[in-house]
Amino acid sequence: MIKIRLEKYNPTDFNEYFKLVQDDELMKYISGKGLGEEQANHKFTSILEKSSVHDKLGYFKVYDEKDAFLGDCKIVYNNHLENSLEIGYIIKKEFWKKGIGTIICNELISSAENNFPAHEIIAVIDPDNIASRKLLEKFNFESYWKGIENDLPTEKLKMKR
Repeated sequence: MIKIRLEKYNPTDFNEYFKLVQDDELMKYISGKGLGEEQANHKFTSILEKSSVHDKLGYFKVYDEKDAFLGDCKIVYNNHLENSLEIGYIIKKEFWKKGIGTIICNELISSAENNFPAHEIIAVIDPDNIASRKLLEKFNFESYWKGIENDLPTEKLKMKR
């Protein structure tokens, strides 16, 4: 099984982040299309802010045991639901369908349960992202809201314990 390592983004990581999020296919279910440099810069500033709130929360680069950059993930306070954390991930296309999403989700859920046991765990996906829904359902997530948010089709799922 692949072992992963999570490392918080720091201010010098913008180029690595931008390479990841400018890809249209990769970002299809997240923002509709790849981000331009200005959009990516704005988002990256927000990522650094959210990562400074707590040492166990934020946006993390995901590496395998050979130090290959696989993508990124997040575990952050959710703004819309009190006492909840939101998890999410982006995996580079060459690592799709290799079980990495499962490994990342497992890591994020373990961290949430160990460090914030009283918090709900939620995930936000595009309703058309069947792969992400199936993965979340494996971890006992259930849909509780569907609609349009920030001009994008959105589905919110909550983990049942």
